[in-house]
Amino acid sequence: MNIEQLENIVEVAKTGSLTKAAQQAHVTLSAISQSISLLESELGIRIFQRSRGQGAVPTPEGQAIIGIASEVLVKINELKAEAQSYTNTVNGLLRIATIPGPMHLLIDVISRFKRDYPAVKFEIMEKGPKEIVDLIKQDKIDIGLIALSESLLHQQRNLTFQRLLEGKLVVGVNEQSPLRWEHVITPDKLINQTFVLYEDEHIRNYMSQFVETYGGVDILFISNNTQAIHNAVKEGIAVTIGIDYSFKEDSQQIIPITLESPNIERFYYGWVHASDKQISHVAKRFLNRLKSEL
Repeated sequence: MNIEQLENIVEVAKTGSLTKAAQQAHVTLSAISQSISLLESELGIRIFQRSRGQGAVPTPEGQAIIGIASEVLVKINELKAEAQSYTNTVNGLLRIATIPGPMHLLIDVISRFKRDYPAVKFEIMEKGPKEIVDLIKQDKIDIGLIALSESLLHQQRNLTFQRLLEGKLVVGVNEQSPLRWEHVITPDKLINQTFVLYEDEHIRNYMSQFVETYGGVDILFISNNTQAIHNAVKEGIAVTIGIDYSFKEDSQQIIPITLESPNIERFYYGWVHASDKQISHVAKRFLNRLKSEL
C-alpha cells in the first residue's frame, strides 16, 4: 500500500470514473486500474464496482476504505506542512483566484509578501464566484477569494469561508454627477439613471428587487470587465452598483455613495477552501498576511 494508491481511490470516488481520475493524475488508464487492483488484492476486498465504460461506483466496504484514505491523506498533508514550517525558507507555488473588484487590494499584499519571501511563486486569475468554488472543489487553486452575502454563507456545503472584509452596496457615480453630493442614496433616486453593472449574483438579485418595486430600468450593459464599467462611470455615461471596496482604487474619479435600502444584505469578502483539504504552510502564511494588511 502506498500514498499514490490512496490518492487514486479518492480521486476515482470523486470523479466516478477511472478515465477522469487518470486524466487528473496525468497517468494512463491502465496505471490507475492496476493501482486499484493491487490495493484491492492487498486488502482482500473490492473497492469499486466497475463498468465497461470505465465508470466506477464504490462498494459499501469501499466507501469505508475511501473515507479512511481521505483522512489519511489530510494527515499526510498536515505532516508535510508541519515539517515545512520548521525550515527557514518559505517556498512553493500559490494558485489564487479572486473576483475582480478587490484585485488591487490583493496585488499590494502579494507585492510585499514577495519581497519577504522571494522563493514563493504566484499564479493569479480573475474569475466569477461560481467558477472559483468549482476550481476549489477540483483542487485547481489553493486560495479562492470571493464575496458572499449573509444568506449565502450558510448554503456552502463542504466549503469553509473565512471573512476578511465586510462590504456594503454603494452607488458609483461620476465626480461631476449631481448625485455625488448625496450622503446616502435611496432606490427612488435611481429610477431615471442609466446603469452599467457587473455580472454578479448579488447585483442581479438586487436589481430584480429594484425592477419589481420601481419598474423597468435602463441598463447600458452588463459585463464582468470591471475596467469597462469603471470607464463608463468616469466618463459620465452611467452609474453603477457594487461593493464599496471595489472602488477604492478609483475613489478620486468614481464617488461611492452608500445605497440605503431595507432589502440589502451584508456582504463579506473572504477566502474559501474545501473543508476536507489541508491548507499548505505557504498558503497559511500568506492568508495571515492578508488578514493583517486588509
